[in-house]
Amino acid sequence: MTRGKPSDFWSRRKARVAEAERAEVAARTDLTEAEDHARIEALPDDEALAELNLPDPDTLKMGDDFTGFMRRAVPERLRRRALRQLWTSNPVLACVDGLNDYDDDYRIVEVSGADMKTAYQVGRGFVQKVLEPEPDTPKADDLQPDDATETPEDALVHAPEATQEPAQVSDTRHTHVIHESDTPEPAFVAPRRRMRFAFEDAQGPNPQDTTT
Repeated sequence: MTRGKPSDFWSRRKARVAEAERAEVAARTDLTEAEDHARIEALPDDEALAELNLPDPDTLKMGDDFTGFMRRAVPERLRRRALRQLWTSNPVLACVDGLNDYDDDYRIVEVSGADMKTAYQVGRGFVQKVLEPEPDTPKADDLQPDDATETPEDALVHAPEATQEPAQVSDTRHTHVIHESDTPEPAFVAPRRRMRFAFEDAQGPNPQDTTT
């Protein structure tokens, strides 16, 4: 097990001490700013403006610098007065045409119109139409006429009597019964061609092969 270098230990210790000092300075700064803000908040508007070295916000006009009123030390009431004067001094900001995104209050959860209705339910969707009973539709039996209730026996009773004709005797003297076989007849197969050779006398010319 190897030990770290002594310089590493002292470096980490110095870093922790410096971090603690920075945190202490930041805490004192925040406390001082909070005390100053509370003190200026308790002063009247004229004295608070003089303390912060700011002009009267009601005297500002278009083109003046309003950024000084955006500091943290400025009381909220003075900041609002400056913003109100900024909105009225600039015709672009003063003309509210309803087309700006910040004109609407999105904290209010409501529909755009009072007469607007919807069948959608949160967490259930469009279930009203599914839950409603279907309208009574006439069945197929109800659409049939009254004559359809007549039974086959009643139809035979009310049917007119058919004239009896003598049965025709078929002449079976020249009738031939042909029994067809279930097995199909074999298809015609062409004869297989074979090669034939003709040999002449051995003393004659070279033998010649012929194929038929």
